[in-house]
Amino acid sequence: MIRALPPPPQVTVHMAESIRNVFTGRVLTLNLERVRLPNGRVAELEIAHHPGGAAVVAVDADGRVCLLRQFRHAARGWLTELPAGKLDSGEPPLECAQRELAEEAGVLATHWEKLGEFYSSPGVLSEVIHLFLARDLAATEARPEEHEVLEARWIPLDEAVELAASGRMQDAKSVIGLLWARAKLRGAA
Repeated sequence: MIRALPPPPQVTVHMAESIRNVFTGRVLTLNLERVRLPNGRVAELEIAHHPGGAAVVAVDADGRVCLLRQFRHAARGWLTELPAGKLDSGEPPLECAQRELAEEAGVLATHWEKLGEFYSSPGVLSEVIHLFLARDLAATEARPEEHEVLEARWIPLDEAVELAASGRMQDAKSVIGLLWARAKLRGAA
C-alpha cells in the first residue's frame, strides 16, 4: 500500500534583501537576488521569473489521450507532450488550459478537473505548471501559433502512461500529468 506523504511544512516567504535585474524578455525575467536563507546565511541566487503555465490531459470517450509531437529547439529536437502553454498576463490557469487545448489539439471539453500544480525547476525558476484533466470532448479548428511545429496524436491512456513511466517520455509536465490523471481516473472508477 502506498502512503501519502505528509503535507509540507508551512512555507515562510523570505523576501530578497536586494534584487538586480539582469534581463527582461517576452517570457522570462532574470534577476540576481540576495536573500537571507532560513539558516541565517545570505546567498546571491539567479532566479528566472516565469508567469506559469497550464497543461491538459484530454481523454476521449474511447480512453485515448491527446499527445503532441512537438519540435522544441531548447531540447534539440522533437518531444512528445501534452497540450500546454504559458499563462497570458494574469490569465486564470483553467482558461489557459482551455485555450491551449483548442489551439494546439483542435479540441474543446465540457468536463474539467484540476489535477494539481507543481514547480518545474524550483532551484532557479519560479514557473508553476497547473495540470487539468479534460473529458467530454468535441472537435474544433486547431490554431497553433506561428512558432509552434506540432501534430496531435491520440493513443490509449495506458500506453501513454507506459511511455511516461518507462522513461521514454522526456517532458516533465507530461509525465506528471499522465500519472496524476490515471490515478484520478482510477480513483473515480
